[in-house]
Amino acid sequence: MAKFFITGHRGMVGSALVREAQKRGGHTVLTAGRDTLNLCDQSETFEFLAEEKPDVVLIAAAKVGGIHANATYPADFIYENLAIAANLVEGSRRANVPRVLFLGSSCIYPKHAPQPMPEDCLLTSPLEPTNEAYAIAKIAGLKLCQHYRAQHGLLYHSAMPTNLYGPGDNYHPENSHVIPALIRRFHEAKERGDATVAIWGTGTPRREFLHVDDLAAACFHLLGLDNPPDWVNVGTGEDLTIFDLATLIAETTGFRGEILTDPSKPDGTPRKLLDISKIRATGWEPRVDLRKGLAAAYQDFLATLETGAARL
Repeated sequence: MAKFFITGHRGMVGSALVREAQKRGGHTVLTAGRDTLNLCDQSETFEFLAEEKPDVVLIAAAKVGGIHANATYPADFIYENLAIAANLVEGSRRANVPRVLFLGSSCIYPKHAPQPMPEDCLLTSPLEPTNEAYAIAKIAGLKLCQHYRAQHGLLYHSAMPTNLYGPGDNYHPENSHVIPALIRRFHEAKERGDATVAIWGTGTPRREFLHVDDLAAACFHLLGLDNPPDWVNVGTGEDLTIFDLATLIAETTGFRGEILTDPSKPDGTPRKLLDISKIRATGWEPRVDLRKGLAAAYQDFLATLETGAARL
């Protein structure tokens, strides 16, 4: 029975990976919270991996946030994510861990990348400035795995998901991503009886969204391949405007007022759509429809509000 060390298990992605592992069975799942293991501490991380000797390490731990958080705390984002990637990859090598799957982000690709974005457009032109620090750290993690695989013959590889949403998301009003931020904003506007809700930017940028359970299934699919790509995009292959997304979320939450745009706020990258032909060629397809996924995410938000477990 293989031992899987899933980092970041209390986050949205890590918890989805734990659920997927438990659903599939046949694995021992190892986790360690921040109170037990500081992944930014090299000696702690190396010692933990040497003692536990997992068969697979899934690197889902990361410091994440939306445009505001990335623009406000760039030093935190680059340092913490670099440290996590470097400590886990080198620590895994030293502990003779045969397989590592590193999770990156679609923001690693250039701001004006061809659409949809293929894997080989990486590092071909400048990044989006508002999340450059985070993107550079994720590129470094991807390259660590690629070069450790080439030099040491270890099966260390990466998956680059598009924008994610789902159970366990972070609903902080300033530091969250667009879907949880809008779910909270529209829900609270409905509860107060507001006539309008303003969204950041012009509403014209196009974004792709993947349910976190689809990502978890894709990760285990990749771990089942004998010769996976060094890195591979994971998305839906479909996108929509932020304004259309806001309209969907307003319908989902029951908000009946007017949706306004705020062009004084940044839009970020004009379009971010992944080319997922490479992972599709391996036999994987997304399953969760966006409208149904948003409805489930909203119900999860309401449930966590009732129990006091919501990440606000």
